[in-house]
Amino acid sequence: MPDPYDLLILGSGSTAFAAAIKANELGARGAMVERRKLGGTCANRGCLPSKNLIEAARIVWEAAHPRYDGLAAAKVEVDFPALVRQKDDVVRDYRTKKYAAVAEGSGVEVLSGDARLTGPHTIALDGRTIEADRLLIATGSRPKVPPIAGLDSVPYLTSDLLEADEAGRLDELPESLVVLGGGYVAVELAQLFARLGSRVTLVARSGLLRGYEPMLGETLAEAFRSEGIEVVTSARVERVSSDGGGVAVAVETPAAGRIIRAERLLVATGRTPNTEDLDLAAAAVAADGDGFVTVNAELRTNQPHIWAAGDVIGRQHGSQMATPVGARQGRIVAENVLADAGRRFDGSVIPRAIFVDPPIGVVGLTEAEVRARHLPAVTATTPLGYVPRAGAIHRPEGFVKMIASTIDERILGVHVIGESAPEIIHEAAMAMHFKATISDFLELIHVYPTMAEALKIGAQAFSRDVSKLSCCAE
Repeated sequence: MPDPYDLLILGSGSTAFAAAIKANELGARGAMVERRKLGGTCANRGCLPSKNLIEAARIVWEAAHPRYDGLAAAKVEVDFPALVRQKDDVVRDYRTKKYAAVAEGSGVEVLSGDARLTGPHTIALDGRTIEADRLLIATGSRPKVPPIAGLDSVPYLTSDLLEADEAGRLDELPESLVVLGGGYVAVELAQLFARLGSRVTLVARSGLLRGYEPMLGETLAEAFRSEGIEVVTSARVERVSSDGGGVAVAVETPAAGRIIRAERLLVATGRTPNTEDLDLAAAAVAADGDGFVTVNAELRTNQPHIWAAGDVIGRQHGSQMATPVGARQGRIVAENVLADAGRRFDGSVIPRAIFVDPPIGVVGLTEAEVRARHLPAVTATTPLGYVPRAGAIHRPEGFVKMIASTIDERILGVHVIGESAPEIIHEAAMAMHFKATISDFLELIHVYPTMAEALKIGAQAFSRDVSKLSCCAE
């Protein structure tokens, strides 16, 4: 048997690559094991392909709905198969340049096949036994399919539809689509398909974006309805059945029961960890009841030589199932494993974005979370219509909500929906990272006119009536 690897990484997504690259920099012998395609969820069937198609859908929508009086509406013909082919080309190019070439250039071995733990330091890989001094479990997650009566007997889609060469991919634009779910994946895909021309019904168990500031989901639902997307909230799906060439979804709402019919069904009800085939028990690795690997703040499992990071640990220690979070955790693991750095993951400041229209950016605590922790705080919610640039470009919809401590004015949370929210939120995240206060926002001169002024105006709203201030007023 060859000498054991210093660090054997199960997976090849953002978490795995960050760990592998850092391990190489530290002079270790490492390898990644991948059962599907290099790059994991983000590159192949998540962030990259979805944002590619979301941008295409935005172009189609804005051409048909110009915001300026002097611009005539234009119909853009959608060739969905061509869009899919171009999306696939982008993904393949990205996978080659940013994953395969990087692995080769950094000297990281990539082993292909289905890995299964067989002992504390060994895995079985397609008939071979691979040995490692230390292991990192970074196998990611996949779409979670709920136990709905009849679902097994009808064809349905998941977010994996965005991956090239997948059995469940979608090559033709459906005339109508029912989307089950109210989280970020569900809302992004619902609007994407609606803007490309599908008649979309979005069915959510509660409101949209549960766990976020409630006003975000309410504002988004209103925007969706204005675009012709039917939003059904507080709905319980009773059963799913075939209906001619399509599907029928029986739902119960507080108002009444109903049957929703569509050509296709998309299930986007959350994520579940890829651990069921790893045989964690063979290495005595602990996991919770949902299969997420249990770790401490240093991302070490109950076995001192085995670590876990990324989606596979869920939301422990403030983690988020997001690409940059996994990448940060991968680096932390490599430094802890190979340099005994003792680094702990800090999930207190993780900016997040939802790529819908109007777009969303958030960082920090919600008001409900602040109250649950009994933190003395004050909030200020400011319509984006008070931001000069929003008015100038006819994008006044949305708001910024800021939450600050009443003890020292430190920012506890910022929640934005509206033009450029995913970009605006980085200033708020930087401010929180360096423990900035409301006064710090007021002291910083912002470029005029930019959407980032939303944060300055939002900070002014804690002590002044911003509706009575002129542009750039101090």
